[in-house]
Amino acid sequence: MSNSHQVTPRLPTFEEAVAFHGHRCPGLALGYRAAVLGMAALGPRRSEDEEIVTVVENDACGVDGVQVVTGCTFGKGNLIFHDYGKHVYTFINRKTGDAVRIVTRVDFSTGQIDPQFGDIRERARRADATPADQVLFEDHLAGVCEAILTIDPARIFLITRPVITPPEEARIYRSRPCDRCGELVAEPKGVHQAGRFLCVPCSRND
Repeated sequence: MSNSHQVTPRLPTFEEAVAFHGHRCPGLALGYRAAVLGMAALGPRRSEDEEIVTVVENDACGVDGVQVVTGCTFGKGNLIFHDYGKHVYTFINRKTGDAVRIVTRVDFSTGQIDPQFGDIRERARRADATPADQVLFEDHLAGVCEAILTIDPARIFLITRPVITPPEEARIYRSRPCDRCGELVAEPKGVHQAGRFLCVPCSRND
């Protein structure tokens, strides 16, 4: 069959990411945009299993956008979290070995897009905010998010193509009960302490 008839898989829309996350915000838009750029570089098909791996270096709103776009999740073992507090995302294609690292620029801010946004947001969050304040905030918020999704990505991100060895695929481990609380623990996550097999919380309180 001719390749001309193949259909490029559709990535989830930003509105789908908003529905998953629960609200619209600049952080979600940044993560969503980074993931779209990463997928465009690696191949547009979402990860049904572990074909794509994403390494995130924060636990903020943007990670939800990444999950929706890439299909990478903690449950599948292909969303790897490093608690570095950095808005950095690395996308890896296991099959090809290609990788893309996307870093939010230090000189980017929502104030560049909308200088009034910060003040309007703070006013809408005040206890005495009026319905008009909230409507104004929602209007400016939509504009900021739309800009993040559409402006030249070079204004927002630094994008590199590092050489990375893909992490091992997720493994299923046998579980055994903690010798103190009796709850099941995956064996590699247990702590051997004074001849006993303990879960992490029990090992800290023993």
